[in-house]
Amino acid sequence: MDIESIVKEVMKEMEGPTEEKTINRTAEREFVYHFEKMVTVEEPKNKDSIAHAQQGTPARIGIGRSGTRMKTKNYLDFRVDHAAAQDAVFKDVADSILDKMDLPILHSKASSMQEYLMNLDVGRKLNEESVKWLKENAPKGKQVQIIVSDGLSSTGVEDTIPDLLPSLVQGLEAKGLSMGKPVFIRKSRVWIQDEVASLVDCDVVVSLIGERPGLATSKSISAYLIYCPNENSVEADRTVFSNIHEGGVPPIEAGAYLSEVIEGMLHHKASGVKYAQLKNN
Repeated sequence: MDIESIVKEVMKEMEGPTEEKTINRTAEREFVYHFEKMVTVEEPKNKDSIAHAQQGTPARIGIGRSGTRMKTKNYLDFRVDHAAAQDAVFKDVADSILDKMDLPILHSKASSMQEYLMNLDVGRKLNEESVKWLKENAPKGKQVQIIVSDGLSSTGVEDTIPDLLPSLVQGLEAKGLSMGKPVFIRKSRVWIQDEVASLVDCDVVVSLIGERPGLATSKSISAYLIYCPNENSVEADRTVFSNIHEGGVPPIEAGAYLSEVIEGMLHHKASGVKYAQLKNN
């Protein structure tokens, strides 16, 4: 019996208010799993305190056990979250979503997900076709270039970027900052922003990239910003904001905040540790 059949049978026996979690197994089938946090410890001394603590953390606390193992419901919750994390890594961002956001699709040198995961370098460089496209089509000499990358969470891109990107663009436009056309790069890593910056001759490049998913959320992305990167740039030159998703920093709020930070970087002509020092002096 597969996991969906087990879940369906168990959920028939459960009642109460629920929050829906959707698992997309294939393009043709959609299965809805009903998730509800509950105290499953046997005869707890203070059930209300445990329930209150559960609401303040995504950690699996107050779940009890059956013998040496967790209870069936808690095990199913774990399996569902684990499956969502795997899907976030291995499935591609839907072309329909990228088309809706009018994002040109570029590619790194990674020819497969296996190569992308096993060889860091191939995700840090564009393939020849993408280099050619940027040279021929991308606006040059702008202050800001935005990159959207699937990274390790395509789910994060699909769930977060449709709200984050317009908010960021609106914030930059309100400040009168010039921008190149945002692009999407499949199977790319953060350092690919350095090559893009050199090709489009921008001042600040922003990478909005899917974070490595966990069992708490598979929908989080991070923003990496760097001012005028070059062959000598290191991690300390990058400014990063993580945990952008509805359960963390809301995407719309993050977009507005990032535009403020970019304005500051352009003013101080710096990013990363140097920008933090200049901003605080």
